[in-house]
Amino acid sequence: MHRRTSSVLIVAAVGLLSIAACHRGVRRPPQVTPVNVALGDSLFNAGSCQRCHGKGGVGAQNAPALNDEKWLQLKDGSFEEIVKIITEGVPQTAIKDPAHRFGMRARGGPMNLSDAQVEAVAAYVWSLSHK
Repeated sequence: MHRRTSSVLIVAAVGLLSIAACHRGVRRPPQVTPVNVALGDSLFNAGSCQRCHGKGGVGAQNAPALNDEKWLQLKDGSFEEIVKIITEGVPQTAIKDPAHRFGMRARGGPMNLSDAQVEAVAAYVWSLSHK
């Protein structure tokens, strides 16, 4: 009886951890680690990202907020979409909200982020909207 109770508790704990790891049915991408999120936070908030998107991704005059569930330029805000938009940028002619006048330069513009840095910034941005 004791073994069965232990097994049930283990299964329940694993189930709760699985639910906690998911947000609205979205699993945390493997690249979204505490180390990547911290590095991405540093890059985002010290570089050109925060100048347009605001400190902490709260939004600003030149670019939308990144800390909510709304995405203007992306379909669903998946990690892969975030990596792609940081890597490729968004030309001014493709900006969907006319209130934001400037395009987004690829790889952080003058920051010229490496692939690893792009993943770190994407991990940070993903974490802002998937709390």
